[in-house]
Amino acid sequence: MRIGILGGTFDPVHIAHLIVAEEARIQLDLEEVVFIPTGQPWLKADQPISPANLRMEMVRVAIASNPFFRLSSIEVDRPGPTYTLDTLVALREEWGREAELHFILGTDALQELPRWKEPNRIIELCTPVVFSRPEYTNVSLEELEDALPGITGKVRVLRDPQIGVSGTEIRRRVAGGASIRYLVPEGVGRFILEHRLYCKEEAGG
Repeated sequence: MRIGILGGTFDPVHIAHLIVAEEARIQLDLEEVVFIPTGQPWLKADQPISPANLRMEMVRVAIASNPFFRLSSIEVDRPGPTYTLDTLVALREEWGREAELHFILGTDALQELPRWKEPNRIIELCTPVVFSRPEYTNVSLEELEDALPGITGKVRVLRDPQIGVSGTEIRRRVAGGASIRYLVPEGVGRFILEHRLYCKEEAGG
């Protein structure tokens, strides 16, 4: 099995998440892409995020039309701070050694990877799959190699369109009464409106 893993707060999930997931599926010939909303992100412990059940439901609505996308609650169900290492270990135990795990992350997250819990173990458990984010273009794999020996030989870079959409900008637009049409799937837009999410401007990424 070749499985893609796309994690994040998904607060909210938006079109760039879906585009990246689909590009990874096609370019890497993945059987499926699993969306994993984070439970308690330790890197954003000082930032407000929406309740996990609402973020889960937004992802469920967003991916419903794609049979190759699946939602997992593994990080939401696990108590305590969310660490990618713990998730990968649990998925490896669940799916077996024959599963090829492709962990999809942005260049901003790749830059932070040396700070994560046991990053060398992470790159042993999966193939990092990197997509570009317009605001983070100066990431050097050579510099990362110094901190994480062997990463340049494992990382895969997606040939993806750079879509300048972020959760931060969407939350700001909602708080300011601006339209988010076409920035999120139509069902997600209705969900945000119905639950009055982001009505007050929040900090965060």
